[in-house]
Amino acid sequence: MHRIRLVVELWESMSKMPRIVVAGMLLLMGLAPPAPAAETGCIVVKTSLESEQPANDGSGRETTRLASAQKVLPGDEVVYTVSAANVCDYDVTDPIIDKAIPEHMRYVADSAIAPAADATFSIDGGFRYERPADLKVIAPDGTERAAVPADYTHIRWRMRRPLAPGAVVIARFRAVFE
Repeated sequence: MHRIRLVVELWESMSKMPRIVVAGMLLLMGLAPPAPAAETGCIVVKTSLESEQPANDGSGRETTRLASAQKVLPGDEVVYTVSAANVCDYDVTDPIIDKAIPEHMRYVADSAIAPAADATFSIDGGFRYERPADLKVIAPDGTERAAVPADYTHIRWRMRRPLAPGAVVIARFRAVFE
């Protein structure tokens, strides 16, 4: 949380320093500049960790529901629910949600979803985002290979529509605890 606050504070200090200087300082510290929506301070992001639990649908059929993940063991699959709320009194155009895939978690292929959004992925700590087909990893021997979900470090959802005042968008992805 302190790193996020530091990034936002540095980014907001742009009025005192040229934007390129702030971006350079963030990169030297191993931090990425915040996404455009974060610049305005209008988007409040919350993340919850959930797992599928057996449930009854009321008509006697067994089903599953998402519930807070109380205990996660190696090999368990969990669902990250990321909510982004517009707390300002005006539309946020081109809202973006960035989420790091936590350490010791492996992203489950094709599980990043959000309504009216396009998901891209990073393999370099959130500095560059691409579609999975465009991500390449350079092996220690210098050969290039296609990135696999285990290589992903971050997910970015780019909304196709503005986020209205008070609106909340929900994005989700699955990951396995390793």
